[in-house]
Amino acid sequence: MDCQEKQEVPVYTDVDRETFARDICPLRRPAVLRSVPLGPCVSSWTVSYLAQKGGDREVKVHVCPEPRMDFLHKNFVYRTLPFDTFVQRAAEAKHSDFFISENESYYLRSLGEDARKEPADLRKQFPELAEDFHIPEFFEPEQFFSSVFRISSPGMQLWTHYDVMDNLLAQVTGRKRVVLFSPKDALHLYLTGDKSEVLDIDTPNLQRYPEFVKACRFECVLEPGDLLFIPALWFHNTMALEFGVGVNVFWRHLPAESYDKKDPYGNKDPVAATRALQALERTLGILEELPSEYRDFYARRMVLRIQSRAYCMQATQGNLDTTFSQSS
Repeated sequence: MDCQEKQEVPVYTDVDRETFARDICPLRRPAVLRSVPLGPCVSSWTVSYLAQKGGDREVKVHVCPEPRMDFLHKNFVYRTLPFDTFVQRAAEAKHSDFFISENESYYLRSLGEDARKEPADLRKQFPELAEDFHIPEFFEPEQFFSSVFRISSPGMQLWTHYDVMDNLLAQVTGRKRVVLFSPKDALHLYLTGDKSEVLDIDTPNLQRYPEFVKACRFECVLEPGDLLFIPALWFHNTMALEFGVGVNVFWRHLPAESYDKKDPYGNKDPVAATRALQALERTLGILEELPSEYRDFYARRMVLRIQSRAYCMQATQGNLDTTFSQSS
């Protein structure tokens, strides 16, 4: 049984740059933004229009035999298709032409020209379509990092993960459910890197993931033309309720030197965080030289030290108490 606390993501209407900078961004909480002009894309990006404008250029897409994608266990394959063919297949309920099965699902996340070095930019990969999409001017031009074009089959659900940059998810066509979890609930999400091991967030296996129900769930349904502000480090899980097209716009809200320069996807931890995690691994290796009761004692001292120096005390005290009580 899912007994998680749930909260609706607040909705703001007619948000301009000043309102966003003053009233929304500083809260560091997700927000749905409605009636923000995105350009003619909201009405013009039909399947036929996308196929015509995108043409037969080849795109690399995820093909999954089931709608829920699992990045940790790789339950999908990568295949290359002409863009116009891909769009038509992604909009179908069943396929006469397919790779795995007639019920397979498709997902496109656009990439830079050299995916290992260059971030995605709608203006470079799909210039004909970029003319229809107006990036909201909620940040300085030099802060821009990427604009990621996304297309999903109906029912396609992506794994829960976080990003290290602020971003706006523009839902251009179709409806999409988004579930989010606060960074302060990270201890309840069973993380492997930046991803949660809990794939079924609606009916989770509580014998395997008992702490998951302690994470407060924020939820919204994006309608065509909606924007969702996802602050950095907020976990999010998306499900396409219909065939849908969207654009994610990421920007560097920290100083540029905070980010890994060799990160075209914008999902590597900040440089300082990476150094700290590496130092932690070295420290844990040193603790292995001690007998178990000493390791336990000094590990607890280290947790308390981290708590006093780095944690937001009020928000995390309960989490640490739970950790201690379970390991006692």
